[in-house]
Amino acid sequence: MPSGSGAPIDQLVANALGVDVVRAQPLSGGDVAASFRCELADNRSVFAKTHAAPPPGFFTTEATGLSWMRSVEAVSVPNVFAVSDEPPLLVLEWIDLSAGGGGRRSRDGEASFGRSLAELHRAGAPCFGREDRRTTGSRGLPNEPCASWSEFFASQRLEPLARLALDGDALDPGVVARVDAIAGRLEDLGGADEGAARLHGDLWAGNRVVDSAGTSWLIDPACHGGHREFDLAMMRLFGGFDSEVFDAYDAEWPLAGGWAERIPLHQLAPLMVHAIKFGGGYRRATEEAIAAVERAG
Repeated sequence: MPSGSGAPIDQLVANALGVDVVRAQPLSGGDVAASFRCELADNRSVFAKTHAAPPPGFFTTEATGLSWMRSVEAVSVPNVFAVSDEPPLLVLEWIDLSAGGGGRRSRDGEASFGRSLAELHRAGAPCFGREDRRTTGSRGLPNEPCASWSEFFASQRLEPLARLALDGDALDPGVVARVDAIAGRLEDLGGADEGAARLHGDLWAGNRVVDSAGTSWLIDPACHGGHREFDLAMMRLFGGFDSEVFDAYDAEWPLAGGWAERIPLHQLAPLMVHAIKFGGGYRRATEEAIAAVERAG
């Protein structure tokens, strides 16, 4: 079966693992890579994906993020079995889902995930950004190491996104100017001065998989050192996480006062990404988040 690289996916996986592939089944759901369930001759199943024209370091960056989260042994993260940028390939541990496509969330399972996420964040990072300076996300956002969250969020998120939005006519110049003004005031807006947390970096519901046993797994990261409120704000942006997650997180590692007022601030970057990519209602949602930040400040 052809893969995004032009070579058959069964051949790519067999070469990477040294085990024949008995069957390769295409999977739906990915908007960038081509994904497959590969059944191996040794009776294992693995998840594999490839890409027709990946950016530099596409899969090795993802694999590094998965391994970085997995090393904490807090949240369940699939093991990386093989990774290559040339040919583009990532082979991961298979997550066993129920027949309906995913496990059923439960109160206990959501609470367990909340506690585990707090533990992941608390493991920390050596800097805000990434020591390896690799970009992340569909817009290749920079992750240069920064000494503080305010420096990172301004120089590596809001300001680059403001330029992209202006160049792509995704936001009006006046709106971009308001984003720049917020970027210049982050030391006053950002709340408690905390060290860098170990972030997933793109934690919407589609990147949390619940298996057939009700265990939550994290996939498709955009890992970096950042403010832990960023992951939590992203989780609230599109829904898909029950209240037990946030209650258990706060019981495990309480957030600093005023966190609720800072949600629009942390949601501003992902909203701008969506405005740049999709336009439409995300332009209005971005402006509403800007107004909320301005009111809070």
